[in-house]
Amino acid sequence: MQSTPSDTILVIGAGGQLGLELTHELRQRYGASHVVAADVRAPKDAATTESGPFELLDVLDKNRLEEVIRQYKPKQVYHLAALLSATAEKNPKFGWQLNMDGLFHVLDAAVDLGVQRVYWPSSIAVFGPDTPRENTPQLTVMNPNTVYGISKLAGEQWCEWYFRKHGLDVRSLRYPGLIGYKSLPGGGTTDYAVDIYHKAVAGQSYECFLEEDTYLPMMYMPDALKATLDLMHAPAEQIKIRSSYNLGAMSFSPKEITASIQRHLPDFQVTYQPDSRQQIANSWPASIDDQHARRDWNWQPDFDLDKMTQDMLLHLKQQLQPA
Repeated sequence: MQSTPSDTILVIGAGGQLGLELTHELRQRYGASHVVAADVRAPKDAATTESGPFELLDVLDKNRLEEVIRQYKPKQVYHLAALLSATAEKNPKFGWQLNMDGLFHVLDAAVDLGVQRVYWPSSIAVFGPDTPRENTPQLTVMNPNTVYGISKLAGEQWCEWYFRKHGLDVRSLRYPGLIGYKSLPGGGTTDYAVDIYHKAVAGQSYECFLEEDTYLPMMYMPDALKATLDLMHAPAEQIKIRSSYNLGAMSFSPKEITASIQRHLPDFQVTYQPDSRQQIANSWPASIDDQHARRDWNWQPDFDLDKMTQDMLLHLKQQLQPA
């Protein structure tokens, strides 16, 4: 089922790092009136609420969720609301409640109210300390040791179950760390790779919460949007994995991203003060094998580290210029 301009799309968690940009991209493609943004609070980015429909929605409120779906009758739902890795470790029971009950509410509402396709993001957090760290395969040992990772692994299995049991067309990607310039991240272990650019452009030094040689899979936001929409637009018969697809683009360390920035801003300085997020990072992959995504629906990233750095610095500098 390819979306047509007459279809309505609901984005839950539209105020988050991914949600803001995905909502904008979908409105560019399908028209603002056909993309309903929803979040537990109004986003600071006024364009999300002013350029098209916006609904206040707590995904834990199942009655309110069903009310919104009945009102707009979306053919597709992008369910992005979640508590991320570092934040969920500080509030584990709420992290589990939001990540799991929110997913159940969306899946059940989709089955009951005729939503045709659901997108739900997973994460490299589903992997654990016994997972092969280099070129982590699609099918491997998965023993996550964070609340976020445990909830995402359970969510993958439930998405697959709803596909088998109810025929619900659920699709998912295991995102690496996402890097973008339009919003700040929301409490993840890979947040440093966004914060570091903001500090560099502001002429400040940066204190990194990971060790300098910690390699993690990363992705620039334009590639994340491309992958998400490519997956959602692929014919159903091409989607062979109904849990969640491995997704890769690049892997680098804090030392390497610093060097990439210093090629443009030679005076930029970074110090290292690892905190509790280091232990989380140590349990995650260093690089991802995403051959299934490349084979099944022709995934191919556009950005490497230096190309991303050039684009990030350009846009952040433009944001600092007075209007």
